Amino acid sequence: MALHLVTGGCGYLGSFISRRLLEMGESVRALDVLDDAPEAVTDFARVDVRDRAAVDEAMKGVDFVHHNAALVPLRKAGHQFWEVNVEGTRTVLQAAKAAGVAHFTHMSSSAIFGNVKEADCPIGDDPSHLHPVEIYGRSKFAAEQAVKEELEKGKMSCSIIRPRTILGTERLGIFQILFEWISEGRNPYIIGNGENLFQFAHVNDIVEVSIETAMRQVSGLFNIGTDRYDTLRNTLQALCDEAGTGSKVRGIPVSLAIPSLWLLDKSRLSPLGPWHYMTYHKPYYFDLTTPFAKLQWRPRMSNHEMLMASYGWYLENRERLEKQKARSAHRGTLKHGIIKLLKHFS
Repeated sequence: MALHLVTGGCGYLGSFISRRLLEMGESVRALDVLDDAPEAVTDFARVDVRDRAAVDEAMKGVDFVHHNAALVPLRKAGHQFWEVNVEGTRTVLQAAKAAGVAHFTHMSSSAIFGNVKEADCPIGDDPSHLHPVEIYGRSKFAAEQAVKEELEKGKMSCSIIRPRTILGTERLGIFQILFEWISEGRNPYIIGNGENLFQFAHVNDIVEVSIETAMRQVSGLFNIGTDRYDTLRNTLQALCDEAGTGSKVRGIPVSLAIPSLWLLDKSRLSPLGPWHYMTYHKPYYFDLTTPFAKLQWRPRMSNHEMLMASYGWYLENRERLEKQKARSAHRGTLKHGIIKLLKHFS
């Protein structure tokens, strides 16, 4: 039985990794600044990833590290993106190296690719495609670079996972707004015509890759998403149709949507961050050649299957969620901001 340290262990992805490891009979030490440890973890450390002494203490006896702790776009965290996402990653990485852990798995983000062009898709491993366009993406890019430096030295087993937009049960955040609107028969809006191919990743797939790369000590870069996806419009409209509430996907011209969302974002009147409104109207899907060649993992669900499962979970738990205090950004309900006004006209 190995001991796994899961940073960001109270967050959406970290909690799923912890649960799966426990199901496998592994020991789990969850680390987070939130005091909301997943049920039945072996150990919990309330630690800030920027505190090297505390991280060193939490690293004692650890065999594998799953590094998920990060501030996400919804936090609108400003300079703290760099402190937590970059400096925090360096702190955990160096502590893991000093402790001699067997493998370090780093959870990166597709935000590191920035505004990709259609010609860039499917997005592969070419480093020339890495052009993050906002502060969150730049912080995740810098964090990934720190891990890549260790990987290239060849003295530490490391994997870097770049997930597409994650879906699954318990996934809320911006999806809570989408599900709420559809459940009430409102028309969800998208930027542009929605004819861009758009890929999701199921949380269980990301969990599986994190665990497989760690326990098999498979080093490398892994772009992860489903291999069955469609245009954003078709994907969302299929959800509306199966929901049966009469919702129809509506497009807002790019020339109107982006400047408006930028202004609302800067005024802190919208829950959406630059990563959302600058990229969600663009084609965005990964080439899965590398993970298919190096890993046993294969995607289990299509875009549509993920959305339906997530929407079904939301409906079953809606009343409880309305009373629940928000914890991590992806597990808690989200304030609509001024977008709530748009809802009444949809």
